[in-house]
Amino acid sequence: MGPLNSRNLQCRESGTGELQQPEAQAGPSYVSGSRKRKQSTGPSLGPESEMSHNQEEDLQQVVCTRQGKKVKIKSEYAYQTLFLNGETSDIKIRALGKVWCLHKRFLCQSDYFATMFRDSGKECHKDIIDLEINDQNINVESLQFVLGSLYRNEYVLIKPLQVPRVLATACLLQVEDLIQQCDKTMKETINVKTVCSFYVAAETYGLHSVKTGCFEWLLHNLMTHPSVELYKKLSTDLMNLVISSSNLFVMQKEIDIYTTLKQWMFLRLNPGWKGTMKQLLVNANNWFSRHKEHDGSISFLETKQGIVFQPVFKNLRFQHIICDLASTKVIEQDALIPSEWLSCVYKRQWYTLLRAQQYREIGPRDITETELEEYSMRCGKRIVRDGTYAWKWSGYNFGVHLYVVFTSHFIIFKRHAFSQPYDGSICLQPQRNIAFRLTLVYFGSSGKLSFRKTTGYKILTFEKDEEQMVMKLDSVALSFPLYIFCNFLFISLENPGN
Repeated sequence: MGPLNSRNLQCRESGTGELQQPEAQAGPSYVSGSRKRKQSTGPSLGPESEMSHNQEEDLQQVVCTRQGKKVKIKSEYAYQTLFLNGETSDIKIRALGKVWCLHKRFLCQSDYFATMFRDSGKECHKDIIDLEINDQNINVESLQFVLGSLYRNEYVLIKPLQVPRVLATACLLQVEDLIQQCDKTMKETINVKTVCSFYVAAETYGLHSVKTGCFEWLLHNLMTHPSVELYKKLSTDLMNLVISSSNLFVMQKEIDIYTTLKQWMFLRLNPGWKGTMKQLLVNANNWFSRHKEHDGSISFLETKQGIVFQPVFKNLRFQHIICDLASTKVIEQDALIPSEWLSCVYKRQWYTLLRAQQYREIGPRDITETELEEYSMRCGKRIVRDGTYAWKWSGYNFGVHLYVVFTSHFIIFKRHAFSQPYDGSICLQPQRNIAFRLTLVYFGSSGKLSFRKTTGYKILTFEKDEEQMVMKLDSVALSFPLYIFCNFLFISLENPGN
């Protein structure tokens, strides 16, 4: 939020050798040299117009209202006459090349102006308050809206895309009621078009609950409802936070997070690209392939273009990518990731496997929520319609072959154990512990959750081929499509690589 300064300028009569101030017009107007702003429609008074008895009562009510309180206006007439037409103005505000003829009694609803008038004493009728505004989020339209709101009994609706500018102006002028309205409007209108701008505005101007709401929306929708428009708007810092979270709703597996980042990085480097989500991956792969052909000696993230994206890709959980052969081939062939990163992961995972084999690893016994959030495998699946479904997420999870079974009545985990003997194989351990969290959700409109049910973090012990119910759904009225998201940890954290 940029600083806002003011200074009082004494209005002078025009004359030889005197600095002449631009003539203030009724309502907002351009400073000399610009075209006059078109007035809003509504009743207006000319110099010779006469007031009706009711109109005089409205204005009298304004005059008699105590300073610092929200001024009540019973008719649109007062807003039109006092704010837009500037009747009976006793103060002028100049900012961003325009002048507003206003009233101290109304401006005192702003803590900024109330403090100014209290500390600086009474100015003459022709005083001009010159506002120097350095916040680029504030423009003439947002100033017009916020200043005009001081003359209204009820706030008019704000278009969602205009809210960040109105919020910036309301914060600078310290109009608390309007800040609260912005807070409410932003919470109700988070969607693919607004989420990024709302997040930045909420962070800048201290609306913590709005910031949290935007971040959660991104966690829920980044992969479940992928969008070219959203990917283009996501900054590197914000994507970094989203990707590193254990609460990210991942579709399929960790390799799909890598694919999402690859598409996002392509769009950040090619903001003018126009196409659909179906076309995006092919175009991204072709673009990065041309780099590989041009300079195959280093990975893309080590180039001048790619180095800025390194912090984001470092938050990938590579140990859950290289556990699958097909996924490993993808990241090796793409040559986006520095070879040193992958070498370290291969080394740690091999060491972890040897320890698990030697010590007959049975899985995590005790684990904190923080540890599971940081190291767990993230995966998810979409259930299109009601029915019975069974699946497993591919990959070598230190000998644990876990199937997920979904019905409209319950969700169960089933451990499948191989029957062929193999000396020391962790696949044949009679018991295996699995740390997990399962979350079931349904989306409503604009990417907002309409239903959510979670197991929380748990550790279950499975015998060979044992199945256990992890979530009961008999009392839940299900709507489709449903999404199931899981966080898994199959190995103790004292083993390096996890």
